[in-house]
Amino acid sequence: MKICIAQTAPIKGNIEKNIENHKKLILLAIKNKADVIVFPELSLTGYEAELAKELATTKEDKRFTIFQELSNSNNICIAAGLPTKNDKGICISLIIFQPNIASLIYSKAYLHPGEEQYFVPGANIPPISFKNKKLAFAICYETSVANHTKEAFKNNANVYIASVLNSVAGVDKDIDRISNTAKKYNSIAVMANFVGNSGGYNCAGKSSIWNTKGVLVSQLNTTTEGIAIIDLDTEETFTTHL
Repeated sequence: MKICIAQTAPIKGNIEKNIENHKKLILLAIKNKADVIVFPELSLTGYEAELAKELATTKEDKRFTIFQELSNSNNICIAAGLPTKNDKGICISLIIFQPNIASLIYSKAYLHPGEEQYFVPGANIPPISFKNKKLAFAICYETSVANHTKEAFKNNANVYIASVLNSVAGVDKDIDRISNTAKKYNSIAVMANFVGNSGGYNCAGKSSIWNTKGVLVSQLNTTTEGIAIIDLDTEETFTTHL
């Protein structure tokens, strides 16, 4: 199995244009035989908390049909970030598209201090099984919550997938933390981050992949969109910038 991370420069609040950019990166991942592709936190809107109320939608939104179609026709799992609404409020979520089955929503259960002004804690889902691997997800601040990580691996995850917005000021601390998670749990770990600006943050890039020893084996640059892929069987990597 090949896991791909996408590093994107979000267009503030413009879901349609961000969908087009996601399609471009998904097709690049497919060309390089990826089985899973994951995007940064709130990738389809940018990290725009003050716009979340007007941008929030559901996984049934017809604009996302293209992702299900790409998943179906290419046997790829796609995880894209979006504010989703439910009867309690607005959640920071990943919509996870898998071939020929209904999409899933993974929502951030542990909010970063300050996010509660705009969002409510959502419901995590356990690691998903895909092509004989178990994939555990985390959204940004959740990577710092020891109990969250413990629960993921209690459920026998093989891969730890972090969808984040990391600023220039904070990225290296998170890189160290996720490296330690990979080493502690003997798991491949990946982190998808933005470049450019979003939500007032200068985003750091450095989207990264670690092997089961916690060693950094691939990292995108600090300024450019692109993808990085790891083959779980051989631990070989592929990286390209746009």
